[in-house]
Amino acid sequence: MRNDELLGRLRAAGATVATAESLTGGLLAAELTAKAGASAVMRGGIVAYATDLKQRLLDVPAALLAAHGPVDPQVAAAMALGVRQRCSATWGLATTGVAGPDPQGPAPVGTVYLAAAGPRCVVVERWRFSGDRSAVRAATVRAALALLASLLAPGPVRGTTTGTGSLR
Repeated sequence: MRNDELLGRLRAAGATVATAESLTGGLLAAELTAKAGASAVMRGGIVAYATDLKQRLLDVPAALLAAHGPVDPQVAAAMALGVRQRCSATWGLATTGVAGPDPQGPAPVGTVYLAAAGPRCVVVERWRFSGDRSAVRAATVRAALALLASLLAPGPVRGTTTGTGSLR
């Protein structure tokens, strides 16, 4: 789905979005705001690249971060919930993972967790993207936008999913 279509769906639903980004470092918010009219649905974003900022700015529990580290599905969910609350948005969209070039603890390069928190659900996806740092980050943004688009589509609410590869 094109970005302008996604923004149109958000507008039609009377919904807003906020982003919590780690490995994408603001790329997701930049993509959401690339089209004119994004201000009608984009509330804001928090780039919490450092682990301690995930706790301080997004209310990710310190115990969760200590037990699992920042590359974890529960951390992604907490980030999405935190930014949704902090920015008073309908949807919180979060990215965390390892873009490379080095692994982070047990998580290899390309491991990504996406989360979307909305009015009736929290959905987490696990992805394993290949390529260099830039490719992993770009694929993450595309996957996050696709996740939000799927949740705005009519139909039943999805649960946690996993995926591998890349989105083109």
